[in-house]
Order: sequence, then C-alpha cells, then structure tokens
Amino acid sequence: MLSLEHIRQLCSGGIHISEPLAPMTSFRIGGPVDIYVEPATTDELAQLVRYFRSVDVAYVVLGNGSNILISDEGLRGVAINIEKHFSDVALEEGVVNAGAGVRLSKFVDFCVRHHLAGSEMLAGIPGTLGGAVIMNAGAYGGEISDHMLDVTVLRDGDVKTLTNEQAGFRYRGSDLRGDIVLSARFRFPEGDEEQLKARRKELLLKRNAAQPVNWPNAGSIFKNPEGTHAARLIEECGLKGYRSGGAQVSDLHANFIINTGSATAADVLAVIAHVRRAVLEQTGIALELEILLLGFSDEVLALFMN
Repeated sequence: MLSLEHIRQLCSGGIHISEPLAPMTSFRIGGPVDIYVEPATTDELAQLVRYFRSVDVAYVVLGNGSNILISDEGLRGVAINIEKHFSDVALEEGVVNAGAGVRLSKFVDFCVRHHLAGSEMLAGIPGTLGGAVIMNAGAYGGEISDHMLDVTVLRDGDVKTLTNEQAGFRYRGSDLRGDIVLSARFRFPEGDEEQLKARRKELLLKRNAAQPVNWPNAGSIFKNPEGTHAARLIEECGLKGYRSGGAQVSDLHANFIINTGSATAADVLAVIAHVRRAVLEQTGIALELEILLLGFSDEVLALFMN
C-alpha cells in the first residue's frame, strides 16, 4: 500500500496531493493526479521509482507537459516532474551534457551561444529534452538524435547509459519507451554564432507563421505517413476548422488541434476520431497518433493507439 510518509522520506523536493495537471500541460487540459512529486536528485528519483514499482503504483514522468493529452478524470497514481531539478546543461571538451528537464529553447540557446551547429531546428518546439529524446523530436529535416553520442536513462530502477545505436532511434520514436531519460550527451560541429542566430530566427518565424502558437495545443497530433504529410491529408479532406466542443482542427495548420478555451479531453478525442475516420475513408491512409494519451481506459487506448 502506498505510504505518503514513505514518499516524504525518499523525496526532498515538492510533494503535492490531488494536483491539477491542466495548467502543467501545453494543451491546458486534464484532471488532477493523485500525487505529484519533484525529486531533487537521480538517487531520489531511482528510489521513488523502485518504491512505486514495489507497491504496484502507476507513475508517469512529466517535463513541461507538451505532446500529451491527459484524461478529464486525471491520473491515478503518481506524476513525477523532472523539469525543476534536472535542467542543467554544460559544455566540456566539446561535448554538451544536458539534463532531461532542460527546455529545448534553452538547449538551443546554449548551443548557439557556444558556436555549435545542428540544434537550430529544435527552436520553437515546446517541451523538455527528455521527452524530445524519447520521441526523437525534429523538424525541417533534422532530428534530436542526429548529433547525440549517448543517453543516460533509468531503466527498471537502475541507471544505464546507452549509445545512440542502442537507443534505437527512428522517425518520431525510439526504444526508450518505458525508460526515464536522465540526460544526454551531444557533439555538434562548430558554426558561426551570427549565422546560427539568423538560422534560429528564420526557423522560429517560419514555425510561428505556420503553426497556431497563440492557442493551447499539444503540437503535431499525428505522425506523417511515409511519403506524405498528415496536415496535407487532413486539409485535402476538408477538415480544417472541424470542431467538437472546445477542440478544433486549426485553420492555420491542419495537424494541430487547438483548445479554443473550454476544450475537454473528450472533445479532443472526438476530433481525433472524426479526422482519422474521414482521412481513412477518403484516402485509405490510417493516421497514427504522435501525442501520448495518459489516464485513459484500456479500451480508449486500444481504439486510439492502433
């Protein structure tokens, strides 16, 4: 049985009960979690994970809550936040060592300031490095794994360091599902700082012009099918602006669903279901979700994650 007192013994960081999660996600959607913890060290994190596993309590790891949709009922179990205490980034002998909780914007800024080229395409992508590594985030022809040397993870309660090849990176995925990313190391080629700043600005302006950055959203909803783009398929099916409750397919970018102010997780799922069904019927292509669904029943997961 889960003991709050034991959690307090293991965690010197913040501990909150029935913590609302909507404000902690980029979608601004989702119910509360039973227990919310902010471990201060890798050792605390490892001890907490071992404890939760020993008492068979579910747990999830949150960065800044992008690329996810949390159910309206919230999460049973524990949410572990790593953004607060795992956000250091340093350069030593040409190698960038970044904590899983560092925001991608800070990571890109650090690389640009140190004349390192290859991270600029991540500018403007919401989220933290840990989540970006697990999903192999990328844009404009590049991926976060392109210059990665290795990644350190917590796997089954033990700390392990995996090479780039061992991590099994692929398009919007890796073999790290189920692991907790602690940090990653990168070696970037040298670049001119002014040129890197200009490239970062160019990509930010391009992203801001093409994506609904002024509305709460979770980023791209669907993965791009091979040989085409999800946004193109959705737009060609006449689905821009389609709405259910407070959730709407963006008029600016069809692969984004925006929260117009009152959206629930149920609203978002209704839009996703309609879009997938319409695209399949009109094109024969089954769209695959890029976002993660948290706190939903097995029936819902089976319906939407296949």
